[in-house]
Amino acid sequence: MTTQSTEVQVQRNEQTRDLPVLSPATDIHETEKEIVVVADLPGVRQEHVEVTLENRVLTIGARSTVEEPAGKELVYREFGPAEYRRSFTLTEEVDRNAISARIKNGVLRLTLPKAAEAQPRRIEVLAEG
Repeated sequence: MTTQSTEVQVQRNEQTRDLPVLSPATDIHETEKEIVVVADLPGVRQEHVEVTLENRVLTIGARSTVEEPAGKELVYREFGPAEYRRSFTLTEEVDRNAISARIKNGVLRLTLPKAAEAQPRRIEVLAEG
């Protein structure tokens, strides 16, 4: 019993943030012209999302909030406020100036267009005379 109490105490002492930090579930799709990153951010509003690009690292940061129903007593909770953080290192083929982000219903969609040099192109073959 003493060991369990000690472990719980250590975990509390190591906690450095007031909210849990979660890594959002993410899907990545690629086409010839772009890479699309879709991240699940339940309970997150647009004003609480921050997408940054520093050097080649793209970082998603977000915070969810929970509104307590007025006049109701909380009996059990699994949904709670949380922070989300996820980082990706980009390759040189991404056009960093054209990255766009949209959020709808707690799903963040980042579009990372490929640089013109990285996109496939057809090379014309000329006949010699």
